[in-house]
Amino acid sequence: MHLQSALRLVYPPRCTVCGDLVDSDFGLCGPCWRDTPFVMGQVCNMCGISLPAGPDAPGDLLSCDECLRAPRPWDAGRAALMYSGNGRKLVLALKHGDRQDMVRPAAVWMARAAQPLLRPDTLIAPVPLHWLRLLKRRYNQAALLARAVAGEVGRPICPDLLIRPRATPSLGGLGRDARFATLEGTVRVHPRRRMRMAGRHILLVDDVMTSGATFAAATEACLAAGAAGVDILVLARAGKDA
Repeated sequence: MHLQSALRLVYPPRCTVCGDLVDSDFGLCGPCWRDTPFVMGQVCNMCGISLPAGPDAPGDLLSCDECLRAPRPWDAGRAALMYSGNGRKLVLALKHGDRQDMVRPAAVWMARAAQPLLRPDTLIAPVPLHWLRLLKRRYNQAALLARAVAGEVGRPICPDLLIRPRATPSLGGLGRDARFATLEGTVRVHPRRRMRMAGRHILLVDDVMTSGATFAAATEACLAAGAAGVDILVLARAGKDA
């Protein structure tokens, strides 16, 4: 018997969310696929959040109310999921539940969402963690996603392009202004990686976007170091109700 067939008998494929049996590895069962909030249709060009159906307009002109009120320093952004229901479950399981098996399907969804952002000179980089948080969590989920996305879209990755030399408190419960104030200046370009980004477009990757404060700090660091432009990509975008 073929080794892969034997393994399937012992470890049959299971749904990434609920664990029920499915036809292929790293998939979702029918009910979980139906209940997972994939971003589809019209989206905000700056953060990727789903927009209500309306008159057709060029994609680069569509913006949500939040991005209109607070202009973003990056060029464009996309998200694979909304941070609700199964989208929230997936993010939390990856971030806090050591469910690294979720990286592969998440990267496929993110790569699909990233297509409008990709350029020939795109360099992919994860949003960094401070070393104390990395030590506690044991891995940076943004780095795992960034590496997998890079493989899906065929673009290079620089896992340590950015660093976070100063620890910051948890942002949970903080309002938008407090988040931006807390994170201002906390992300820097690795001094030995500065030449890799000079004149290139950077695609920053993270698991979830809430206010955008972390992405803003990372984008400003990239632009100050000579990047030609910055786009952002997340697994899930949190709406106002998250």
